[in-house]
Amino acid sequence: MPYLLSLLDKSPIDAGKNATDALRTTAKLAVRAEELGYQRFWVAEHHSMANLASSAPEVLIGYLLAKTSKIRVGSGGVMLQHYSAYKVAETFNLLSSLAPGRVDLGVGKAPGGFPLSTRALQAAVDPERKPSFADQLAEINAYLSAESSADTAVATPIPTVSPERYLLGASVESAKLAAEKGWELVFAGHLNGDPENLRKTFEAYEAASGGKRPIHRAPS
Repeated sequence: MPYLLSLLDKSPIDAGKNATDALRTTAKLAVRAEELGYQRFWVAEHHSMANLASSAPEVLIGYLLAKTSKIRVGSGGVMLQHYSAYKVAETFNLLSSLAPGRVDLGVGKAPGGFPLSTRALQAAVDPERKPSFADQLAEINAYLSAESSADTAVATPIPTVSPERYLLGASVESAKLAAEKGWELVFAGHLNGDPENLRKTFEAYEAASGGKRPIHRAPS
């Protein structure tokens, strides 16, 4: 059975190199992946890690879209707990307006860093008003639908083609949530590559989505 290949790059900073070197390598990899026919090229989000250069995937995505012409480019993923769903929707609508039909919005539940960076990122967040992760996914769905009312903000600009949505997870619970919210599932095999867990997670997604099978699995 033929299948499509994609890449996830964390922009590692090799010994003796710096962040500029790492990001240039990421750009070269994206260009080469497009030349080789890869379907997608995703970049990660990690904070306060001296050996990884990609702390803002949305910025790097814009650069990679400008360096390529066909390959889909996306986040693997935006660590949603740190951000407003509205801001994420606006950012990816802008990226999709720059490169229609080429942008993927992948989100994750993890912090992408350590407690100090999490506190710094969420310094202005009111814990009493912070929505649940599931509610944030629902909010993004609403904002990306371009439906508006007098009491609802509009995530501008509105692209001709909305970004595709992917939930990163490695559990049955994540599979059920992705299916419930209408998101594709990306199984994080590099976090939990146990074959039995993979089987249960995929079966849960298929059952909860009415027969739709997950089609993406991050490498273990």
